[in-house]
Amino acid sequence: MSIIETEITRAIVERFYSRFLDNVASDVAIVGAGPSGLTAAWKIAERGLKTVVFERGLKPGGGLTGGGMMFSEIVIQADALTIINELGVNFVEQRPGYFVADALELLGALLVKVARSGVKIFNLMSVEDLLLVDRKVSGLVINWSAVELAHLHVDPLTIAAKAVVDATGHAAELVHHLVRKAKVTLPTPSGNIEGEGPMWAERAEQLTVENTREIYPGLWVAGMAANAVLGGPRMGPIFGGMLLSGQKVAELIASKLKQ
Repeated sequence: MSIIETEITRAIVERFYSRFLDNVASDVAIVGAGPSGLTAAWKIAERGLKTVVFERGLKPGGGLTGGGMMFSEIVIQADALTIINELGVNFVEQRPGYFVADALELLGALLVKVARSGVKIFNLMSVEDLLLVDRKVSGLVINWSAVELAHLHVDPLTIAAKAVVDATGHAAELVHHLVRKAKVTLPTPSGNIEGEGPMWAERAEQLTVENTREIYPGLWVAGMAANAVLGGPRMGPIFGGMLLSGQKVAELIASKLKQ
């Protein structure tokens, strides 16, 4: 068979835009393809809800791939080993109670689970605003990341979702958009974004899961974004709380949307 360059172009563009149009309206839109966002996507789709992920960067993974100071190993606490086993990821108990897994293997396993659950990850797309209808977050305003990086004035497009998850990590970008533009009061001690505290891994791992919640009608926070909004500390290269947070937000959203 001969290879025609323009047919390669047609095949890519047709497939991409078919999938993009199929996700213009979804049950759940997740922003951020780090460990909590990917776990949430997999677990939500597993419950029969149409789910889409938007990732600003070229590659998914968030802080996962850097491991600890560029050593591509991460620690997972015992509470999260059920998820690790579901993913089929190898781990060792390197020190008593400290289970170590390869960061890249974990990312690969998460991506396979997400893809096989029918979720499309749109990388190189940034979220520059929220769709807010009748005081409820109802979707996202998106643009190409290259447009953002080049500081071009290019009007964005909008997608709809019944639930939106802020899994953007330390930046908690969606909640910042909401507070800055809609001037809302959050259910936090100050009524605003509390900000991330200094390192305290044990407390941070607990709070990552505890802080996972609906922070405003239609908008949920998971992973490090949950701690940043509610004032929890950072935790460094231990990732069990991220996985458990993704699992928890999936359970909460599925329970609410299926009522």
